[in-house]
Amino acid sequence: MKITSQNKKNEMKNLTELKGSWNETKGKLKQKFALLTDSDLLLVEGKQDEMLGRLQVKLGKTKSEIQKVIFDL
Repeated sequence: MKITSQNKKNEMKNLTELKGSWNETKGKLKQKFALLTDSDLLLVEGKQDEMLGRLQVKLGKTKSEIQKVIFDL
C-alpha cells in the first residue's frame, strides 16, 4: 500500500481523536496485553510514532497491526 500524505493526515487525525479517550483505551490495551506498562503507552503530543514504535518492539507487531488493535478496541 502506497503511503500518501492523505493517509498520513487521516492517521494523525485518528490518533488525535483517540487522544481524547486515551486513558480508557490505555486500560483496554493493558488488559489485552498484560506486558504493557504506562511507559509503553505514554502518548505525548507530536510523538505518536515513538509510542507506536515502542509497541511494535514490545508486541512484535507491525505499525498497521497495532493501529488496527487500538482502533478496534
